[in-house]
Amino acid sequence: MASLPYLPFARPALDEETIAGVAEVLRSGWITTGPQVKNFEAALSHYLDGRPVRVLSSATAALEVALQLCGIGPGAEVITPSQTFFAAPNMIAKVGATPVFADVDLVSRNLDFDAVERAITPHTRAIMPTHFAGLPVDMDRLYAIARQHRLRVIEDAALAIGSSWRGRRIGSFGDLTVFSFHPNKNMTAIEGGALVLNDEIEAREVEILRFHGITRLSDGTRDVTFPGGKFNLPDVNARIGIGQLARLNVFNAQRRELVAEYFRQFPSGTPCLLPHPGYPGDEAGHSWNLFAPLLPLDRLTIGRQQFRAALEARGIGTGISYEAAHLTTLFRRYGHHEGELPNTERIARETVTLPLFPAMTHADVKRVCNAVGEVLAGHCSLPGERGEDLR
Repeated sequence: MASLPYLPFARPALDEETIAGVAEVLRSGWITTGPQVKNFEAALSHYLDGRPVRVLSSATAALEVALQLCGIGPGAEVITPSQTFFAAPNMIAKVGATPVFADVDLVSRNLDFDAVERAITPHTRAIMPTHFAGLPVDMDRLYAIARQHRLRVIEDAALAIGSSWRGRRIGSFGDLTVFSFHPNKNMTAIEGGALVLNDEIEAREVEILRFHGITRLSDGTRDVTFPGGKFNLPDVNARIGIGQLARLNVFNAQRRELVAEYFRQFPSGTPCLLPHPGYPGDEAGHSWNLFAPLLPLDRLTIGRQQFRAALEARGIGTGISYEAAHLTTLFRRYGHHEGELPNTERIARETVTLPLFPAMTHADVKRVCNAVGEVLAGHCSLPGERGEDLR
């Protein structure tokens, strides 16, 4: 076992052409925001059926700017899942609004839209759903609710570039959409994010918001109209993003193939709750950023930390996707507590993210599944069937 290479839970795939392209940018002398950013935005726009796109320094920055673009601030409420990365609720709080947490479906990990409708108040201004692990939320239901209540939608699609809903790419329709280019996403720019917009008026506003709130006057001087941040993306990052976007469809096809192998190889007799496999007839709409089963902790003699340590000892890295945001120190100050969101809290206790990235092989998947089976078999206190079929 010790002779096998370490298998992280995520790893970017950078080709030599992209690396050479970065060297060209460095030699050009123009390494901050410039022509490569414009080329990257144009390529993303083309990929998303011509919608305006502006790139920023991170998806977190894009979420903050999207909220500012919508005029959301003190007194406003934004409905969002607690089963998400901390960036979304953090940015809602940062602009002075109140995140209103709704529970999620146990298998898809996506927002429960019945819970969303119950959470709407006269102060609600937007819904910020997460497309968990690359599986789109029910876009028809989402936008029906938004239209009925005249709400903005800011889709947290950090995990979902290349995902689609009924044949239409996430980000190619709807309201505002945010993508991430962090190294553990389906494509990377080292760091970076993108905000997909409705029209060029919004795009020009984002250009102001992402760079100090500066506008240029007719006499060549500058004015500040809003206390904006500095969220511009350098050309070096954009050049990597261009190379990655060109290979995104291949990356996502490789991810789907590896996930199919996970489902074939996952050990029988281990009572884990496996991830949602994708919608029947539209399985290719799932871009599979993560493969994160739930551990049957009530049947195990070890906890999640010990389970992860046992895989680490076998040279296999894991992650947690995700902790419950409403139970963090920050959001407990808003009055949140245990027992409030049962599905979210169960997922937060039991989830473990297994390795998934395009350079993996079927043998790697088998290695992970064998290791999972060994650890669970050695520490299972009660017999169980393979997975709870809750789909």
